[in-house]
Amino acid sequence: MARMTLLIGLVLVVMGILQYEVTNHASAALIPAAFGIILGVLGVTARTEKEKIRMIVMHIAVTVGLVGFLMTAGSIWTYVQMLRGIYTYTPNTAMVKDRATMSVVLLFYVLLCVRSFISARKAREAAPETRVVGSR
Repeated sequence: MARMTLLIGLVLVVMGILQYEVTNHASAALIPAAFGIILGVLGVTARTEKEKIRMIVMHIAVTVGLVGFLMTAGSIWTYVQMLRGIYTYTPNTAMVKDRATMSVVLLFYVLLCVRSFISARKAREAAPETRVVGSR
């Protein structure tokens, strides 16, 4: 999942750069770029051989992804309403589209992480204990 975290981070940074080029709103472009940078750093950190550190870092990464999704989830509804013609005026339709896209990307990432966590737990439970007698 560390590679997926890096990939999602890269996608979000590219989205931020493209959003800045299209809208010229630096503050709006910083949102996906900031989440992308954070996820990228966590993805690099998770590429370690130490299982406990990897688990903690990936749980932090999925929490960051969930927070990002929850922050932008309302834009999905706004975008759907724009497509239906209910919201004819919005301040910047490109920003609504970009936030809706960010929300969908992060939802996909969170679902992949949850699926990975469940399969990792099942694999750990199925593996026999290899504890050495006398060690702690």
